[in-house]
Amino acid sequence: MDWNKLITTRRLGLENYNSSHEDVRSEFERDYDRLIFSAPFRRLQNKTQVFPLPGSIFVHNRLTHSLEVSTVGRSLGCKVAHALRQRHKDDALMFSAVPEIVQAACLAHDLGNPPFGHSGELAIATYFSEGKGMPLRQQMSAAEWADLTHFDGNANAFRMLTHKFVGRRDGGFALTYPTLASIVKYPYEARYCPKGKQKFGFFQQDKELYERISDYLGISRDPSYSDFYARHPLVYLVEAADDICYQMMDLEDACKLHIVSFEEAQHLYLGFISAERRDRCMQHCAQLADTNEQLAYLRTCAIGALVDGCTEAFLSSEETMLRGESVKTLIKQLPEPLNAPYQACAKTAVEKIYRSRIVLDIELAGYKVISALLEHYVDAVMHPGHAYSARLLDRVPSQYDVRAEDTYSRILAVLDFISGMTDVYALDLYRMIQGIDIPKL
Repeated sequence: MDWNKLITTRRLGLENYNSSHEDVRSEFERDYDRLIFSAPFRRLQNKTQVFPLPGSIFVHNRLTHSLEVSTVGRSLGCKVAHALRQRHKDDALMFSAVPEIVQAACLAHDLGNPPFGHSGELAIATYFSEGKGMPLRQQMSAAEWADLTHFDGNANAFRMLTHKFVGRRDGGFALTYPTLASIVKYPYEARYCPKGKQKFGFFQQDKELYERISDYLGISRDPSYSDFYARHPLVYLVEAADDICYQMMDLEDACKLHIVSFEEAQHLYLGFISAERRDRCMQHCAQLADTNEQLAYLRTCAIGALVDGCTEAFLSSEETMLRGESVKTLIKQLPEPLNAPYQACAKTAVEKIYRSRIVLDIELAGYKVISALLEHYVDAVMHPGHAYSARLLDRVPSQYDVRAEDTYSRILAVLDFISGMTDVYALDLYRMIQGIDIPKL
């Protein structure tokens, strides 16, 4: 692969459109602005990240997480771009776009996540793989069925950004090719998912769009797996920014909720700080009376160290990436001084955070809500002539083609509708359908 092809201002849906409008923004800054002013991005403020949406203690939601990932992604992009300019002096100017592309892609990376975090994804996938949606298997191809039984927010993000919904324009958000390619962490179809894995890159209905983008950018097939595309190199930076943020910020949130003690969180963050800097950091913390401020400072130091480590990993893997060969995630390539504390954080997260009662409760409730909504709306699109079905479908916004001719398209329209909901909207709709809350006139 060649950086001169991987970085382009070509825009999906506007390939033949030449604008005479002068804009001081770069094309990738325009991507960022389109995303941040969009309705799907605003709805992230009411979608669960890990912990339930805040009461008296504010924790991260999908929107604050996405903004932080975007900021860390920009820092990674700036460091990598600086090094690439030194390494490829003849093409130095081109690399100024790297932080802008990564920043925009990071902002978009979670747009496809359904309500209630990962439990929402699981509820959708298992509704078809082991639930009441199983009989629909006979009405679609194996590849289409795999899309449903492996439903994943990553593939759904690419769909949300690129799909031409009813009444909308070609190209979806009409983002640039590099920004779109940089969010596809798993560039293969659902039917080729490695055994035991749920992640994939694009639905069958959106496959042609991904192939168009990849072919234009010169993204090769993976030499080891002909059914896989190689990743766009900037995917690794987007992924690393996400890995850094959720691990570091989940720990801080867990401390605020008293799931992890301040002393344990402090110890974990200090693990990322080199011995020669640790005394100075502790002296600075001693000047802060507020333990939340102390923790925020240590978290900042830890993130800085991880950004440096991931930058080094990217640069050492650049040639392999450009050959289209598989490369470990940057987090898995961290040098040992950083790998051990990161693994310690991951172990704590699994044992104490993701299995905590407060997290499990929201996952169980979310699973129930999403499963019930699926049951009602899938039945409605399969029997649109029934009186109750017609009324349910009348509540679906017109952009979703719930009356499409084929089963696969109708089901995808239902998933588009449900996955785009906020947690609160999904819960309100569930309560209304179940007859728990009856609307007042």
